[in-house]
Amino acid sequence: MSSQSEVVILQAIQKHMKWYVDQNRIPLCRYILSKSGRLLDSQCMGYVDEARQVPLTDEAIFRIYSNTKLITSVAAMLLVERGLIELDAPIAHLCSKFSSVRVLTPNAISIDQTEALKVPLTLRHLLSHTAGFSYGFVDPDTIVDREYLYRGFNLLQGYSGNLSEFVEGILQMPLAFQPGTGWRYSVATDIVGYIIEQITGQSLDKFLHEQLFDPLAMSGTGFCVPHEKRHHVVELFQAVDMYHPKDTGYLSQPLARPLPIDMPPNFLSGGGGLFSTAEDYLKFLQMLQAQGQWEGKQIIQAQTLQLMRQDHLPSGVRMTFPMWSLPDVGFGLGFALKPALTDSPGQSPCFFWGGMAGTHSWIFDNGVVGLCMTHMMSSFLHPFSNDFHRLASKLYK
Repeated sequence: MSSQSEVVILQAIQKHMKWYVDQNRIPLCRYILSKSGRLLDSQCMGYVDEARQVPLTDEAIFRIYSNTKLITSVAAMLLVERGLIELDAPIAHLCSKFSSVRVLTPNAISIDQTEALKVPLTLRHLLSHTAGFSYGFVDPDTIVDREYLYRGFNLLQGYSGNLSEFVEGILQMPLAFQPGTGWRYSVATDIVGYIIEQITGQSLDKFLHEQLFDPLAMSGTGFCVPHEKRHHVVELFQAVDMYHPKDTGYLSQPLARPLPIDMPPNFLSGGGGLFSTAEDYLKFLQMLQAQGQWEGKQIIQAQTLQLMRQDHLPSGVRMTFPMWSLPDVGFGLGFALKPALTDSPGQSPCFFWGGMAGTHSWIFDNGVVGLCMTHMMSSFLHPFSNDFHRLASKLYK
């Protein structure tokens, strides 16, 4: 691709993202694009504090929600490559409480209609979201999700207990299906965080800092924000319609912060609890794009990342949300996989994921890394990210 073509695409991306902010479809936009470690573009649009008109800057700190899952998944795979846990070994060998989990029977009409596990739960099930756990708020009309909400497991509203108490409570409820027979977005990565703690004897936050954040110089990333940096935390807004945010815009008042953010939380959520800056998260993504290398150090082995980028969904199982179908997308160990489509020539395949408030990221096979963030609940399904992905995928040589 010529440099002129690259400039045209970057201008188109900037124009599209500015339109979304100017039209009040999203409250702000922070994005960065790089290719094989070379910065292509970095933009800040909107405000950290809208009422006081404080501009968004590189120092802005976001709640990255489910982008946390990629980090926790990589951390778990560090333990796999070190031989401390096997992908397909029963988790019950590590913690016996997993062996007594029950499973909702097919066509059940009440939560007490359950059966025993037919296969043991494994780390592969957890990382690929094929274990049968759920979330509560994603599909609230189902039997299992109603039980999650009834028992107070709604992570959109926070959780007051610690990680061990959380896992014990989740294991009291049945799985939605037998492990390995379906795909369901879930608290599975929070359970992975618990497993990391059990194996290492360290708290999840300490392990992540030692193994990833410190080596990558991600000084703005963690489960809490130091008091002196609190003013960099971006206001979190809510869409007028949480489940249909496309054309409804967002409420004028930011959401209230439910807990102090400058204190370590009681519940370390490996599925969605991290704060980070765009530049910090870009370092993590660039390390993955560089086959696990960062500034001359091998953070994670290339063959481990290759395994994570393979589709681990069982035959006949596809990703699906109640309001969103992804027929051409697979799922690896911690993130989704989008192949090159025959009807979209010139687009590079990628692996990707995002957070509930619209913190999206992509790593393309051609070396392009894209990170595009807003801060609105919910905007995981918002078209601004689809437009960004569509245009960024054209940065293809």
